[in-house]
Amino acid sequence: MDIKIYPSKVNGEITIPPSKSMAHRAIICASLAHGTSKISNIVYSQDIKTTIEGMKKLGAHIIKNENTLTITGIKDFKGVDTPVNCNESGSTLRFFIPLFSLTGKKTVFCGKNRLLERPQTVYRKIFAEQGIKYIQDKKKIEIEGKLKSGHYKVDGNISSQFITGLLFILPLLDKDSIIIINPPFESKSYVDLTIEILSYFGIHVKFKDDLTIFIPGNQQYQPHDYHVEGDFSQLGFFAVLGSINNKISCRGVCKTSLQGDKKIIDIIKSAGGIIEELSNGYTFYPSTLKGIKINLEDCPDLGPVLMAMGALCKGNLHIFNAQRLRYKESDRIEAMESELRKAGVNIHSDGDSIYIEGTEKFFPVSSLYGHKDHRIVMSLSILATTFKTPVTITGAEAVEKSYPDFFKDLASLGVKIEKIR
Repeated sequence: MDIKIYPSKVNGEITIPPSKSMAHRAIICASLAHGTSKISNIVYSQDIKTTIEGMKKLGAHIIKNENTLTITGIKDFKGVDTPVNCNESGSTLRFFIPLFSLTGKKTVFCGKNRLLERPQTVYRKIFAEQGIKYIQDKKKIEIEGKLKSGHYKVDGNISSQFITGLLFILPLLDKDSIIIINPPFESKSYVDLTIEILSYFGIHVKFKDDLTIFIPGNQQYQPHDYHVEGDFSQLGFFAVLGSINNKISCRGVCKTSLQGDKKIIDIIKSAGGIIEELSNGYTFYPSTLKGIKINLEDCPDLGPVLMAMGALCKGNLHIFNAQRLRYKESDRIEAMESELRKAGVNIHSDGDSIYIEGTEKFFPVSSLYGHKDHRIVMSLSILATTFKTPVTITGAEAVEKSYPDFFKDLASLGVKIEKIR
């Protein structure tokens, strides 16, 4: 699908969709509980549907309603006879590998595009240390054997998803376990989210210190009705849109949230953005933004839209601790560099840093490529509203992965959008 974005002045109010990160976690916790839970405020993006289907394959009974799931948990971890398709969801794959080890039997995981190219070295090492089968190639990951309780050492600078994957299963094992995190510990906020959601479902783990998590064994998940809060990573797109275009109000987020992407509020304020707090959200006003230094250590998903923002800042924007962007659905640094340069933006990167020189005048550009990555498509679409001429975003169907209604919501704010095919 290709989408043509016309120069547009936005205005209005939207409700931010629910957090995909929190929905993944709630669905898995409910599926592990003995009893029935209701998970409300669900958007059936491709990633969430992938996690639902996987948990059903593992034995959970899940009924989908309009925006609510009724989940009756798994009674017995039986083996699966067919491959578990994780599509493009890195969260799903990394959460599922330890979970499906609980069957003790052979499980094959598959995916598409770059999913199986993304780093899995943490699990490869753990499985090898415990003498459990782990085979990975470009088409599949195959495991066979059950993870054991004990001491786990995990690198903290690859992905917090490995830590979360272990936190789902270690409480169910017969003995206590400890996860020791090798510094630097990046994306800690996602682990905090996991621990918070685990507690709602009756599972208790705790940090003994900044780099050590203690997990008591022989615990049991309890059913719990859970409402998924709004997603600050999605709010980020509209926060930038309001700041570079025109006034937008965004509702449906929790201002006390543990989400690391809540940092978007402080980032925009530091850049000179004008923000008004609402009871359940924020209003973003068009502002003269300045180049600043931004640490992506705890909010990597904000990277692409902040690069788009940097194109319109006064002066130079420096983003650092950005290396993990290279291992997402696309190499997000390379993708944004490629597309922004087409519009005349001076952008370059080295190591884990990105440098962007703001511009007052973009080159005329007829089309930009979404790189099969939802966050690239959305970031380019936000920036395109400020161009002087229409631009076509190719591969725009990538938004189905996380935010199916993105273009509908963009249009509701006054952006003229034409679906090409």
